Amino acid sequence: MSLVPPSGVNMRGAVDLSSLVNRPPAVAPGAPAVADGAATGPVPVPSLTLVGTDANFGEVLELSMTVPVIVDLWAEWCEPCKQLTPILEKLVAEYAGMFVLAKVDVDANPQLTQAFQAQSIPTVAAVIGGQPVQLFNGAIPEGQVREVLQRVLQLAAEHGVTGVAVAPEQTEEPTEAETPVEPELPPLHREAYEAIERGDYAAAITLYKTAVAQDPRDQMAIAGLAQVGLLARLQGRTIAEIRSAAAASPDDLDAQLLVADLDLSGGHIEDAFDRLLELFPSQDPAGKNRIRERILDLFEVIGRDDPRVAPTRSRLTALLY
Repeated sequence: MSLVPPSGVNMRGAVDLSSLVNRPPAVAPGAPAVADGAATGPVPVPSLTLVGTDANFGEVLELSMTVPVIVDLWAEWCEPCKQLTPILEKLVAEYAGMFVLAKVDVDANPQLTQAFQAQSIPTVAAVIGGQPVQLFNGAIPEGQVREVLQRVLQLAAEHGVTGVAVAPEQTEEPTEAETPVEPELPPLHREAYEAIERGDYAAAITLYKTAVAQDPRDQMAIAGLAQVGLLARLQGRTIAEIRSAAAASPDDLDAQLLVADLDLSGGHIEDAFDRLLELFPSQDPAGKNRIRERILDLFEVIGRDDPRVAPTRSRLTALLY
């Protein structure tokens, strides 16, 4: 496997969700096939914290097919890195193999530094199913890091990347005080993940809606609802079918909304938002409201902290007022 970025991977910060529509189960290279919806199970690794380099990152990409990988781009001279890296190391142990941490020294690995667009450090990204997801820059508090990791795990589950890394250090019997506490997902979230793994997006949508109704501030459920809604809209449709319908009917709002979904799912985030914003002025009030709601929905899919959200929101506000 080649170095990052591998063939077909978009380094703009979005995972290609279109592969989830009628997808086969995720299988790591060389691993036995598993039934659709089944967890990939234990994945042996030398350590839960790995050293990523320009030379060995192909192995990290292969590992990401079965276990989410968090990538920490750091440098010895970076003071914020010295604050953030211990937090990541603590959490990778606490989550007990739900993800693996790959530490990349930017001074020693210029190819990876460029591939992950690390213009400042620390830069933290994830790799899920061989595809990179930009997470955040700078040192942030542990609580915020936990929130980011929960979203990564949610996204990984939606991609079928549900393996658990098992390292030699985990075989040592921990004392009661050292026993890692595995975070438990709320029941509705867990049931929604299981429904997604079965390909039952309608059930997942119902479960997430119930979670939001119970707690309107449940950002994880709100994001999950937006993401699975996107998958449900694309399910059963081919790329050629979606694009042909949009090209043949430029005034068909449903067709244009769907091709925007397709653009965003394939990592063409700016194209998706541009399409919707350019369509907005020609619509009646009902159509404008549908476009506004879809844009807000897609903000949740890519994450409200994505750098493309703010300029798109400003453009939408200008069109509204």
